[in-house]
Amino acid sequence: MDEKLGGLGHILTTVFLSSFAGFLVRPVMTDVTVAAVCSELNDSCSLAVYLTGVQQVTVGLGTMVMMPVIGNLADRYGIKALLTLPMCLSIIPPDRNKGGLEMVLGYRRDTLFFYTYYVIKIIFDMVCQGTVDCLAQAYVAKNIHGTQRISMFGVLAGVRSISAVCATFAARFLPTASTFQVTALSLFVGLVYMRIFLKERLHDDDEDDYDGGGDERVLTEPILENAPTRTHVFYNKYSSLKDMVALMKNSTILVQALAVTFFVTFSQSGMESAFLNIILHGFKKNDFAQLSLLVWIIGSVSQLFILRILVSAIGERRVLSTGLLMDFFNAAILSVSWSPWVPYAATALVPGVMFVMPSIYGIASRQVRSAEQGKVQGCIYGVNSFAEVVAPFVYSPLTALFLSDNAPFYFPGFSLLCIALSLMIGFLLSLLIKDVPSSLMKKTISSASNEEA
Repeated sequence: MDEKLGGLGHILTTVFLSSFAGFLVRPVMTDVTVAAVCSELNDSCSLAVYLTGVQQVTVGLGTMVMMPVIGNLADRYGIKALLTLPMCLSIIPPDRNKGGLEMVLGYRRDTLFFYTYYVIKIIFDMVCQGTVDCLAQAYVAKNIHGTQRISMFGVLAGVRSISAVCATFAARFLPTASTFQVTALSLFVGLVYMRIFLKERLHDDDEDDYDGGGDERVLTEPILENAPTRTHVFYNKYSSLKDMVALMKNSTILVQALAVTFFVTFSQSGMESAFLNIILHGFKKNDFAQLSLLVWIIGSVSQLFILRILVSAIGERRVLSTGLLMDFFNAAILSVSWSPWVPYAATALVPGVMFVMPSIYGIASRQVRSAEQGKVQGCIYGVNSFAEVVAPFVYSPLTALFLSDNAPFYFPGFSLLCIALSLMIGFLLSLLIKDVPSSLMKKTISSASNEEA
């Protein structure tokens, strides 16, 4: 089985256990927050909303800075060493008298323990949120070459979707205290498994993209290929910020991929909050949970099986544009949703949504050599974090305005229409990304084989 996955079975297991822990604790955090900081007589507790907003913005700013740094460190000291950090910080006791981070709420959930958890989690998440996913992407990019890479990005995303489905079902049956304990156990098992079984590199003789022989040597812009010494110079001597700037100066396609990433994440982050408020405003409360579960199931099937076929048929750039176009139609339809069945029907467009980020990872990873994949993935996740910080400031007030009695005109889904327009910008930007001509690919591979011979 591991051979069928290109030797990625161990990293996929680690990602599943880590993602399962994250998705498992997410649904119960709202209830725990309200119970800890709100009185029983207060139906609308603004403090809980405020705390959630502060956490999202603070963590987003922290990860925006830290992701490129972590990616750079992973290139220097190894992905396995850097993977240990986020998983340890979530389960190793931050204080001798209080237990592990997840165990704080597994032990007690009164106000004092909640605030202890809240403060510690913000500090740790500023450094570690998204780190496992980011480093897993870099691991795939370093160890998988050729046309199989983007398929493995899809498999990785599909494993996360499956973990979300499993966590959603598990959360329905576990009591709240047990939920946090199972979360801590899942992180611990994932950490031990990763340290024992995960190899830093799957191919010892594959030190960089120039030795693999596949289309990793094919860059749609030859400037990086013509200046390998320069990339290694800043790799050793300069900071992560300067690494990012140097990479973007040398690759227009990387800049375009990061721009598309911003608009995609900006739109999807706004979609989560806007759609939740709208559906709770006009539909039954359980509809959102059912829709979320349906989306994760469809997404996992699409990423695991359909993405590979589409990439082989039309190429990763066209898959990216097709996914963005489907995402645009999805948001546009939801903005004028006139009946409870419309959001369920719109899930037919979910596969396109799930194709977008794996395609971006694949396109961006081909702009640099193997030794710099951590930097590239760190840049992408840094842009993701920035977009997630900006989105609530734009879409939350806009959604609240058009759901209130003071709306300039009656259009409850106006914020979703704005999200659709943002996705259209991302779609237009994706059309500017160049494809790799097949003749250039064959020529470059042939020259690589001749040099090795």
